[in-house]
Amino acid sequence: MEETISLKEIFEVLKKKMWMIIAITGGAAIISAIVTLFVLTPTYQASSQFIVNQSASQQEESPYDINDIRTNVELISTYNVIIKSPAILDQVIESMNLDISSDALSNKIQVASAEQSQVVTVTVTDESRSMAVELANSTVETFQQTIPDLMSVDNVNILSPAEEVENPQQVSPKPLLNIAIALVVGLMVGVGLAFLLEYLDNTVKTEQDIEKTLGLPLMGVISTVSEEDLGPETMNRQQSRASKVRGESVGT
Repeated sequence: MEETISLKEIFEVLKKKMWMIIAITGGAAIISAIVTLFVLTPTYQASSQFIVNQSASQQEESPYDINDIRTNVELISTYNVIIKSPAILDQVIESMNLDISSDALSNKIQVASAEQSQVVTVTVTDESRSMAVELANSTVETFQQTIPDLMSVDNVNILSPAEEVENPQQVSPKPLLNIAIALVVGLMVGVGLAFLLEYLDNTVKTEQDIEKTLGLPLMGVISTVSEEDLGPETMNRQQSRASKVRGESVGT
């Protein structure tokens, strides 16, 4: 049986479960902030760029040969693989006396180049900004020194080495982004849980619930009367009657 819910009923559910939704949303944001600020380790990035250009001998013969430029662009995809290979990274590890494997170092390095561009960017992510700078520069320098032996070409020039900055910005985690995501997720979970609880709640609380459950019109309602609703005169009359009854009982 298909059930429909009106916009008014939706607002009523949200209003009734408002504090639960706020608590879940706020709790998710607080947990996200604690995990982001005190549990997760911040990481930093440093980038070094090199350009794949014509060799000195090629520049003397034909400085702007379009075929050579196209060849260099095609070589970049090969260079992107070589720069993350053990042939390069093992040398970097040895020169810096690192206690990690080439696979672990490869996972820290990203190599990218724009389409049809001769410029390649080597980005290193590490928990230490200074270590990221050293790794990026050492990797590019080692690659530049090794590529003539591997490819018999000397067409790699360092364009922009990585540098230290005074106030480096961490790339991960991002506290504001994580908290914003937690707020949205918490809000969605809170609203979903509110409607789920309302759907599973089969208790009868109002006259409308009776009509909806039984499918019959309501003929009358017995209201709950409190002592305050009776008023002071009624209360005094009841107390006097009770005293009288107790007096008769004692006399009897």
